[in-house]
Amino acid sequence: MDNSVVTVNPANEQIIYEHKNMSNEEVTKIVDKSRDAFREWKRDVRKRSIILLRLAEQLRKDKERLARIASEEMGKPIKESRSEIEKCAWAVEFYSYNGDILLNNESLNSDANKTMITFQPLGVIASIMPWNFPYWQALRFAAPSLMAGNTIVLKPASATMQCGIEIEKTILKSGAADGVFKTAIGNSKIAEMLIDSKIDGVTFTGSIEIGAKVAQRATSRLKKCVLELGGSDPFIVLDDADIEKASSGAIKGRFLNCGQSCVASKRFIVSKKIAKEFTELFVQKAEKLKVGDPLSDSTDIGPLSSMKSLDNIDSMVKDAVNLGGELLTGGQRIGSVGAFYKPTVINKVNSKMRVSKEETFGPVAPIMIVEDEVEAIHAANDSEFGLGGSIWTRDLDKAQKLSLEMECGIVTVNNMVASDPRVPFGGIKHSGFGRELSRYGMLEFVNVKSVRFYDKLVYEHHVE
Repeated sequence: MDNSVVTVNPANEQIIYEHKNMSNEEVTKIVDKSRDAFREWKRDVRKRSIILLRLAEQLRKDKERLARIASEEMGKPIKESRSEIEKCAWAVEFYSYNGDILLNNESLNSDANKTMITFQPLGVIASIMPWNFPYWQALRFAAPSLMAGNTIVLKPASATMQCGIEIEKTILKSGAADGVFKTAIGNSKIAEMLIDSKIDGVTFTGSIEIGAKVAQRATSRLKKCVLELGGSDPFIVLDDADIEKASSGAIKGRFLNCGQSCVASKRFIVSKKIAKEFTELFVQKAEKLKVGDPLSDSTDIGPLSSMKSLDNIDSMVKDAVNLGGELLTGGQRIGSVGAFYKPTVINKVNSKMRVSKEETFGPVAPIMIVEDEVEAIHAANDSEFGLGGSIWTRDLDKAQKLSLEMECGIVTVNNMVASDPRVPFGGIKHSGFGRELSRYGMLEFVNVKSVRFYDKLVYEHHVE
């Protein structure tokens, strides 16, 4: 197995897939194939639109099979895996219907008779993606980038390698030429080979540590990169919030995908005045969540992605309790087989605890009590991360003011943070740079080319 990537089902700890690492020659070959495909793929926006529409149809047709693969590989409850496929289909449809409009040339006023801005694809883009949403993470980048005319080589996470393979198969079944979307199989060394190869850009979603290495490697080779590096999103509940709605939003925002989401609500910053009511409701709802077999439709929370993830989340809980945190529910592993962990709520959290400082990637909700909105914003911004955040209040004018004070890329008022193909997605600070989705994400990997037409020589300044 030294030259292989092994996938272990986190629900039963059984090996389900073994994939051989590609050689450098094999990586070079698929990149070359992708570059060959690019020459034709970039030419016809209407053809790209038709193929993306077929892809959406194919995703829905294969939904049950694809969902089961994801649930077996990384433990996501099957109902969430189905929902992930549906969201992928929606995003693909959005770009199929709107991509040509989003790419329309623009006109500007200048000293020329005519000034035109056009948007042309860069070429082959490497996509290095994580395991937590193995279809969505890959396709939320791929849909706009493919529609823009780029081709893609995906390096899936080792834990969800088969999901990446299935994406390539599905795109081929949709009528795309071999090379439009390829999958590079193997460990982290494969990602390095991919960055070093003849690609034209890199997008990466994952940890700060690895993201920094990807950026360094890419930029040293003068290749554009976009980084989405996770977050520790604040969930602010103010005095005048609808506590019933806020507590339900907190459950969804914290425990979706077993809490393993970059935009999951990870730090609950609650006004002192309503803290008791909110906390009691939150705990009650958390204790009703069913943890179990991810292939069962009745399961709300499956296992964490690995035993390593389980050990890490348990150590973070113990750290919080040792530093004065009040364990309200959960805080322990379930059973002796599988990476199952009880939904956990910790009160009286402070800034010294790991659950405040690090990204808590698991079903653990830390609650911090604050006096007022000024203290709430201070606590929200006291983080190296800056991906998303939510504010819960009935006062929308206040929410708008506070949203501008939050140091992050995405703010949602009275709802959990979630990605949407119509809205730009990305963060600031150590949550990365660049954007995915919407027109802004689509234009990350295009050449923004200006063209000016003159009928006479013009020299306005004696500089270039």
